[in-house]
Amino acid sequence: MTTTTIIVGLLLGLSGWRCAEARDILPPGPVDASVGKNVTLRTLLVDPEYTFIIWNFNDGREQSHVATVGPAGLKVNSPYLGRVSVDARSGALQLSALTTADNGDFSVSVVSAEGDTETAEIRLRVLEPVSGVTLSANLAEAVEHNSTVVLTCAAKGSFLNFTWLNGTTSVVPGPRLAIVEGEGTSQLTITGVLRTDLMRPISCSAANKLETEKSAPLSLPVHYGPDEVTITASDPSAFVRAGSDFNLTCATRSSPPAAVTWYQNQTLMDATGSVLPLRAVQQRPLWQQMSQYTCRAANSKTQRVVASRAVSFAVMEPVSGVQMSGPAEGAVLLAGNSSANLSCRAAAGPVSSRTWLKDGRPLAAPTAGGARVTAAPDGSWLSLAPLHKDDNGRFECRLANPVSAEKAAYQMVVNFGPEAVSVSGETAVEVRDAVTLSCSAASVPPANFTWKFNGTLTDVKTSTYAIAQAVYKNTGAYMCQAHNAVTGKSAAYTHNLSVKEEGALDEGLSDGAIAGIIIGILAALGLAIGMVVYCRQKVPVESPY
Repeated sequence: MTTTTIIVGLLLGLSGWRCAEARDILPPGPVDASVGKNVTLRTLLVDPEYTFIIWNFNDGREQSHVATVGPAGLKVNSPYLGRVSVDARSGALQLSALTTADNGDFSVSVVSAEGDTETAEIRLRVLEPVSGVTLSANLAEAVEHNSTVVLTCAAKGSFLNFTWLNGTTSVVPGPRLAIVEGEGTSQLTITGVLRTDLMRPISCSAANKLETEKSAPLSLPVHYGPDEVTITASDPSAFVRAGSDFNLTCATRSSPPAAVTWYQNQTLMDATGSVLPLRAVQQRPLWQQMSQYTCRAANSKTQRVVASRAVSFAVMEPVSGVQMSGPAEGAVLLAGNSSANLSCRAAAGPVSSRTWLKDGRPLAAPTAGGARVTAAPDGSWLSLAPLHKDDNGRFECRLANPVSAEKAAYQMVVNFGPEAVSVSGETAVEVRDAVTLSCSAASVPPANFTWKFNGTLTDVKTSTYAIAQAVYKNTGAYMCQAHNAVTGKSAAYTHNLSVKEEGALDEGLSDGAIAGIIIGILAALGLAIGMVVYCRQKVPVESPY
């Protein structure tokens, strides 16, 4: 009898056997294994009593016999020769050199001597290994809000599951993100892509129960912007000093970096780049006028152009070369007779304010006329007529504009005097005392001095008259005469000196000392009277009888 005949007979005979009470003879499936590997389909039987153990295979289209274990031993059907063995004690089926054709349901039937049959089935999945995981995009670059990005992950292998990663974070489907699985592929679609969607590299993984393989990361540039454009001035003042390091800076977020152009009063300037230096402004025809400056940022990929707010300023030359003029050097100015004109000019730069100072203090606002001090309407000159002695000193003018200030000075010399001649010193001395008399006078230039004693001119021509040791004949009138050689004026002051004998000028006792002496005398007098009274009481008086 051939093997085929035996198997066919058994299969036909099984239809007449009655089945025993069902019990689990196979573990739950499925069982997974890799192509080219070996697999064992184990049973739950332990030393079963059987006549036959029969294994069959169903690929979903037809059923075929695999092997039978019976009294005659193991019989293997021809397609499985050399690949199959069955454990006679447990009934487990060992299958080697797996191919994808082995995918399907394996069933085992256990036939007892009484003709009872137990049958169970388990699914075997033969998995191709994961390989060739690739990630591709429908675009080389995307534009924020405008582009729809489709990423395709493809791989070889059986029973694949795909996962997506954004950097190290799992991608979760949402309103703009959709994931569609296909046969060996997975597609991630991002509608209206944002820059944040692809800030980190995207990767995908393909996996089955046996292994996992990851694609190379894919970085897809997302072009965006320009966002809000900001313009910043290095100095926020309304006026900018010409030639300074002032500049305007234009900034925005953009990919690729935006191209920046500059405008003065909406007119395109011959300047590009994120920084506009002052020298570019000063090349414009209207650079000294108050103007509005803006920048515009353009993105060649997104085709967006965004303008900044306007910044207004004017460029101004600083005040420089300030000079002050007055009466010519060597001119003789006399208080009460002379007058003086002072003027102040700047060699360059507009002047917006003028301030006059005298000895560091602001001058009282001069009038346009009718007063001793008058000024030009624009403050460019002062006139003092007539000059006073108080006009002596340092005159300054301060010229300023919003970006600078500069001073110039003129030293005014007004001749006057002598005035307020006076002599200080002793009025009375004792013989052989030293005497020093000092004469002073207000005068410009300083006065010359001469002295007369009792009307007679002396040889002393300094402000000090000194006597080493006074004698009686030094008593008299000392007249100091001050003379100003420029004004031609003179003034005098007489001082009287009295020379007395020695001790004549001794200071008397003070009131306190006199009072002390009087009190002492009265006390002594009282004590003496008391003693007299006391003695009279103690001495016996003789009777005249």
